[in-house]
Amino acid sequence: MLFSFSKRGKHLSWRVLGVAVVLGMTMILAACGGSGDTPTDSNVKVSVTPPANLITSGTLTVGSDTTYPPQEYVDTTTGQPTGFDIELITEMAKRMGLKVQVQKAGFDTIIDDLSAKRYDVVISALTINDTREQKAKFIPYFNAGQSLLVQKGNPLGIKSVTDLCGKKVGVQTGTVELDSLNTATKTCTSGGKQAIQLTVLDQQTDVIQLLADKRVDATYQDSPVTDYYLKLNPGQFEVGGVITDQAPEGIAVRKDDTEMYTALKAAYDEVKKDGTYDKLFEKWELNPAQKIK
Repeated sequence: MLFSFSKRGKHLSWRVLGVAVVLGMTMILAACGGSGDTPTDSNVKVSVTPPANLITSGTLTVGSDTTYPPQEYVDTTTGQPTGFDIELITEMAKRMGLKVQVQKAGFDTIIDDLSAKRYDVVISALTINDTREQKAKFIPYFNAGQSLLVQKGNPLGIKSVTDLCGKKVGVQTGTVELDSLNTATKTCTSGGKQAIQLTVLDQQTDVIQLLADKRVDATYQDSPVTDYYLKLNPGQFEVGGVITDQAPEGIAVRKDDTEMYTALKAAYDEVKKDGTYDKLFEKWELNPAQKIK
């Protein structure tokens, strides 16, 4: 039996149904704008004074590229954004007595859109680096590395980016993984080898679909994303090599917005202190080594 996914004009077998369903619902909701409201929880004590300069009073407007499970994606049953990042920022907002509205964002422009005040804050698996710190301030909340996803059995023997010369590789635009692959392909050509054949797409779910369709030999993404798709599609994929370049990810605030940063940092500290942070790691089955100490 085949599962027809007419949006992409392809037919997928049941063994890749998990990827297809997540991808299909994400694309449908992206076309509709893809945002969601999360109400406050009356059982959570408001312990942090909210910033006064919110885009919408009583609401924390959050920018996120909701195509990057398990950290942010659209729940196919509710049509609402979810994931570790979404639940973390929601818990932080509760400590300020705020609702959360998630606005779907393009990853490659997400920091610029924050600067343009389209969002109050951004949480979207953003690795903290010098380039991004020139435009925003960050609250570190998660440690993630980079890892390769390949077909089960790793038929091409891919163990690191140095094995990718001449190979077809999928990656999301605007990511540190794309930066790493661009550097690696220069190393390939300077050493007399073929360049890496990159397919760069806007959404991570589309990137994984390339591998499911065997249109690329590997994909490159944050390690928790690799782990998520391994669990979602048992027996289909495996990790190519080991996790590399582990670095903190951060919640982004406009560089000059001290009031927002101070409130969010206080709310984050509350969530860590009361054990909610640890519970979210357990709920989403994330590696404890990826916690910020």
